[in-house]
Amino acid sequence: MSSIDLMIHEHDNILVLLSCIRNACCGILEGQPVEESDFRDMIQLARSYADRHHHGKEEQILFREMTAHLGSTANNLIRHGMLVEHDLGRLHIRELEAALDRYHETPSTREKLNIIAEAAGYASLLQRHIEKENEVVYSFAARSLPQEVLEQIDQEVQLFEEQADVQRADSLQLLSKLAKKYAEPSSDIPYHHL
Repeated sequence: MSSIDLMIHEHDNILVLLSCIRNACCGILEGQPVEESDFRDMIQLARSYADRHHHGKEEQILFREMTAHLGSTANNLIRHGMLVEHDLGRLHIRELEAALDRYHETPSTREKLNIIAEAAGYASLLQRHIEKENEVVYSFAARSLPQEVLEQIDQEVQLFEEQADVQRADSLQLLSKLAKKYAEPSSDIPYHHL
């Protein structure tokens, strides 16, 4: 499996997380209590799996090679599109954590609204981001980068994966736990190793 195929499979896992986030938000709207520990687990997954693990490979390996080899089109797509959206996702997660902290100290409808707004904002952003990467960015990289560069990316991603083995396994176990509670019944964790 190529590193780009692996990243697409990771997107499938992140989409399961986004489904959990949306369903937890819907639960609050339907009158269920704010499940603080579950939201904190979702934050942990967003940071450890979606950001450090998945975005880490994109930013440190794939995007670096795209901007180095594919000119201004890739540079604009990455620097003014994908990286901006990565940062906006991080902002949503920081604000979600802050809203949870405030809600924990003083539960209020306003903080429930902030929790829902930041969580739903993150889920919507990442959904669109994943669609762009799957349909545009990755296919552009696969068809435009020289074969030797694609092979180098695969080697670097393999090393990245080997170094993250335990963290990835822990993240997927936590995702599986959340999916049992929040995801659609057909959701599974389709992780594939490179």
